[in-house]
Amino acid sequence: MKTIMEMIEMSCSRVLGMLVVVGAIAASGCAPAPADGAEEQSSAEDFVRVINVETETIVAQDFIEDIRLTSAVFANQDVTLSAEESGVIRELFVDKGARVSEGDPLARIDDRVLSAQVEQARAASSLASQTWNRRKRLWEEDNAGSEFAYLESKFAAEQSAAILNGLEERLARTVIRAPFAGVLEERHVEVGSMVNPGTSIGRLVDLDPVKVMAGVPERYATDVHLGATATLFFDVLGDEEFSSPIRFVGSTVDPQTRTFLVEVRLPNPDRAIKPQMVANMSITRREISSAIVVPQDALVRVEDGYVAFVVAEWNEGTVAEVRPVVLGPTRNNMVVIESGIEAGERLIVVGQKSVADGDRVSVVVERE
Repeated sequence: MKTIMEMIEMSCSRVLGMLVVVGAIAASGCAPAPADGAEEQSSAEDFVRVINVETETIVAQDFIEDIRLTSAVFANQDVTLSAEESGVIRELFVDKGARVSEGDPLARIDDRVLSAQVEQARAASSLASQTWNRRKRLWEEDNAGSEFAYLESKFAAEQSAAILNGLEERLARTVIRAPFAGVLEERHVEVGSMVNPGTSIGRLVDLDPVKVMAGVPERYATDVHLGATATLFFDVLGDEEFSSPIRFVGSTVDPQTRTFLVEVRLPNPDRAIKPQMVANMSITRREISSAIVVPQDALVRVEDGYVAFVVAEWNEGTVAEVRPVVLGPTRNNMVVIESGIEAGERLIVVGQKSVADGDRVSVVVERE
C-alpha cells in the first residue's frame, strides 16, 4: 500500500500539470492573429453602397402650354317676366319647370274691361273711317263741302285708328308670353293674384346653350384671342371633356381681381350643365416643338432651385450624376426642361431622392 505521503505527492503533480495546460491555452488565446485581422479590414474597405433605381429615357416631344382657369356656368338667357297691364290673374297655362317655346302663353290677366274698350274703339274707328271716305268723295270728286270738314274727318279717322291699335295692343298684353324658348324656373303668382305693370310673374331661363365665363390674369392679355379653343372639365360630370372656341374676350381689366373675362358657349340639350356649376377651363397659350419634357416628380428641390439625376458611366461604374435644371412651362404634372439635360439621357424617376452625385446605382427598371 502507498503511504499517505506518496498519495499527496501524486496529487500535487497532477494539479501542477493541469495548471501548465491551462496557462498554455490562455497564452495561445491571447496571442494576436495577424492573418485573420488583415482579411476583415480588407473586406470593410472593399464595401460600396449600390442603390437600386428606375430610369426613363428622355425623348424630345411636342408640348402644349395651356392657361388653367376656374370658370362658372351661366344661363344663355335668364330674365324675370313682368306684367305690363293691371288686373287679376285669371289663368295660368304652365307650371314651373315646364319647357316652353317662344311665344307660348304663360298667364292671362283679366281682360274684360279692356275688351269692352277695344269694341268701343273699333266702332268709333269704323264710323270715323266711313265719314272720312264720304267727305273725301264730296271734296275731291264733287267739289262739295268745306276743306276744314274734309281735313277734320281725315284726322278723326286717323286718330280713331290709332286709339284702336293702342287698345288692341294693351289687350294682347294681358296674355303674358314667353319671349324666348326656355324653362319656367320660377313662378311668382297664382290664380287670383293682383298684378300691376312691373309685377314679377316668373323667371324664364334658356339653358341650351349655356355660357361659361372665366377671369384670365392680365399677364396673359396678349395670349388669349377670339376663336382660340378652350377645353373644359366638370368635376360633377366625370371625365367628359368639352371643347369650344372663345366667343368673347373682355376689353377691360377688373381693378380688384386684375383679370379680364372670356366666354365660351356649350351645347346643353339634356340640361346636365346647370348655372353656377364650376368648371376647370384650359386655354392653349403656345406650342413648343421638340421639347425636353419630364415628370415633375422626378425633380429634386434644392436650396437654389431644382436638380435632376441621370445615370452615367464613370470609371467606378454606373453612377448617379446630378444636373441643375432650368424649368419651363408645366402641364398635367409634366414640366419642360429648358436646360440641364438632353434627349437620350437616362433620367432617374424612382430613387432620385435617395442618391447623391457619384453614388453607385443599379438600374432595375428602364422605361422607354
